[in-house]
Amino acid sequence: MNKHQLLQQIIATLHADLAVLSHAARAAHAAATHEECQPDNKYDTTALEASYIAQGQANRAQDIRSALATYSKLELRTFDDNTPIRLTALVTLEGEDGVRRQVFIGPEAGGLKISDGDDEIVVITPASPMGRSLIGKCVGDEVQTGSAGVRKSLSIEEVR
Repeated sequence: MNKHQLLQQIIATLHADLAVLSHAARAAHAAATHEECQPDNKYDTTALEASYIAQGQANRAQDIRSALATYSKLELRTFDDNTPIRLTALVTLEGEDGVRRQVFIGPEAGGLKISDGDDEIVVITPASPMGRSLIGKCVGDEVQTGSAGVRKSLSIEEVR
């Protein structure tokens, strides 16, 4: 998958997530305001709990709207073996065990997984621990991941 296709997949996935969350937020709001959720006594918090859920889903939907606006205007950069990694880099990493994985350095929506045949591409942000360790590195460099007790070394194999 090239980066233009990846960007379109990210946008499509965010649109789908937004539709699901918007529907869920409306349903939670309806539940919070439904007459059967009105408290019978001061200890009945059903409506309050439903309103918290509705607010959380509405906040998440707003985050997705923000990510969609950002990705819709995103300009993809080209990279070669000597170009330092930065925003919009599609990076192939290889672990000591020979397992390869791909990450896309995106401005938002960290953790989003995009299927690429049998593989997947994970969106990470520059603010994430992995993103911070990759920014400024080039092909052939190594990065360390994990906590102090369990460190893994990953080699940067390709940057597109």
